[in-house]
Amino acid sequence: MKKEIIKSLTKNFEAHANKTANEIEFWFARDLQHLLGYSKWDNFINVITKAKIACETAGHEVSDHFADIGKMVAIGSGTEREIADFMLTRFACYLIAQNGDPKKEPIAFAQNYFAVQTRKAEIIEQRINDWERLQARQKLSLSEKELFELIFEQTGRDKDFGIIRSKGDRALFGFTTARMKQKLGVKSNRSLADFLPTITVKAKDFATEITIFNVKDKDIHQGGEIAWEHITNNKSVRKLLLERGIKPENLPPEEDVKKLERRVKSEDKKFIEKPDKLDK
Repeated sequence: MKKEIIKSLTKNFEAHANKTANEIEFWFARDLQHLLGYSKWDNFINVITKAKIACETAGHEVSDHFADIGKMVAIGSGTEREIADFMLTRFACYLIAQNGDPKKEPIAFAQNYFAVQTRKAEIIEQRINDWERLQARQKLSLSEKELFELIFEQTGRDKDFGIIRSKGDRALFGFTTARMKQKLGVKSNRSLADFLPTITVKAKDFATEITIFNVKDKDIHQGGEIAWEHITNNKSVRKLLLERGIKPENLPPEEDVKKLERRVKSEDKKFIEKPDKLDK
């Protein structure tokens, strides 16, 4: 997610924040509906209901975080009518965002925004960058698992996967997997992808997805042919990266994704265990 988008979303969410008499932040559900990109209130109510269930499951009083209120709105000709609304704590907003589609930028932003205790944009940005890297690594794991199963199905040999993946790395980086681990200071018994930056993880995943598609589409059964397909796809992805000024073998290593995952989960757990409450 680009810095400009993060700054814009941060400004928007901050502008709609309110405070109770004892300085507890809250958002109105009608405002949050539009901030998260829901056009219909009925659809958003369904998400709120799921969030209430999650709140109760986590051991918290729903009324502490979802306060029913009514709002008077103008409907024309000088008349008004009351509509349903909620006062939502940061925790309630977090649960609502967790039940949304993370592929949508406002929801992906909100999932991380409400999970962070501080409101500094740079911390939110780092949290989102961490989250995106975790998502990319998990996606690559799924793609490689699918390729492993496909190779075994097509060739009857499970050992071919490691060889084919290694040849793909050689085509993408210009170095073998073992050599790349040495360059980045990665232990031999750890996965190289656990220390790669997000752009490289996504590059590996893209090449793997193309290989999966073509092996199925062309019904390739020979291990050598699958290897060549994977090599070709990684070379194509490398060519694209180089054309954009990115040399994947020269990018510095990132934090161990396993440590990153533990930290993100710990932050979420602390927030769920000790959320702020609305005044009663």
